[in-house]
Amino acid sequence: MIEPATTAQNPTVLGIETSCDETAAAVVTGDGEILANLVLSQLDEHRPYGGVVPEIAARSHLDHIDRLVEQAMAEAGLAFADLDGIAVTAGPGLIGGVFVGVMTAKAIALAWDRPFIAVNHLEGHALTARLGSDLTFPYLLLLVSGGHCQLLAVQGVGRYRRLGGTIDDAVGEAFDKTAKLLGLGYPGGPAVEAAAAKGDAAAFDLPRPMLGRPGLDFSFSGLKTAVRHAAEAAGLLDNASGNPSGDPAKKADLAAAFQQAVGDILAERCGKALDLFRERYGKPGPLVVAGGVAANSHLRDRLSGVARAARSELLAPPPALCTDNAAMIAWAGVERLRLGLTDPLDTAARPRWPLEELQGAAATAPRSAEAG
Repeated sequence: MIEPATTAQNPTVLGIETSCDETAAAVVTGDGEILANLVLSQLDEHRPYGGVVPEIAARSHLDHIDRLVEQAMAEAGLAFADLDGIAVTAGPGLIGGVFVGVMTAKAIALAWDRPFIAVNHLEGHALTARLGSDLTFPYLLLLVSGGHCQLLAVQGVGRYRRLGGTIDDAVGEAFDKTAKLLGLGYPGGPAVEAAAAKGDAAAFDLPRPMLGRPGLDFSFSGLKTAVRHAAEAAGLLDNASGNPSGDPAKKADLAAAFQQAVGDILAERCGKALDLFRERYGKPGPLVVAGGVAANSHLRDRLSGVARAARSELLAPPPALCTDNAAMIAWAGVERLRLGLTDPLDTAARPRWPLEELQGAAATAPRSAEAG
């Protein structure tokens, strides 16, 4: 076996991410230095369809992943022999794309006799705030993306307690559907945020589903329906075709009202979650927000205020590390490799993979003192 180049506590890991519509490769060290972080977006390929087409995504990953890995290694100034592990998103995600990444990572791990680390994409988001920081366990996480909306107590690597989640749609999906309904463009999240910056949130009265109810669950399906009804009433949809039409200023107002409603919902739920977190863990957070929706500056401002009110703080990765990227996968690989959590080469790609299923694997591994 080729000997690793660094110690177990400071490993250098190649990360690969192909779970949706970004092909990404990165190299990260155990001390949090990002040596390379390349992301190839597929926006132009999916824009004509208003969303991600799984077959197109998988083909694009297959066309570009080898070149991107080579470029990442060259930018890092390393050879494969210098790596201590190969980490890859093994799920959840679009299975065709996940399969491309997993097979690429397995081939590298086998060829260079390196540990293979199958990373849960959600754990990649969950641990990103620790990349290059001194954040310790436990902490409260709001994970918000196109497919997920969860409040989690992050107790350690592979140790997550779900406090609440969406009972229907994810908040990122609600942003995407609102953008498509109003004809704001793709991707939906940045398009809604840009339009909302020009609008008056008070111009439309939208509901705040689940607000004030017991528990920490979310619901966004009713809000999406309310946006459609408001758009129809305001003449923002063509009566014959149902396509977007009407006054751009009114569209901006409706986008602002929608974003304000989402902010109110997230703020109220996170405020309650911080109180519960303090009761259970004896500390007021911090509140960590991760996932693609965490790049929204309006929502960051709202959540920052919630954290301050709870005598805590909001921690969020830089926007470039909120959306899908391979640096977060490499970092999750670093964290797992330190605990001896590696995977066999027959590990399967998984379209669905709840974070709770990571508990058993981590339970048998050494636990750091900070994990509690």
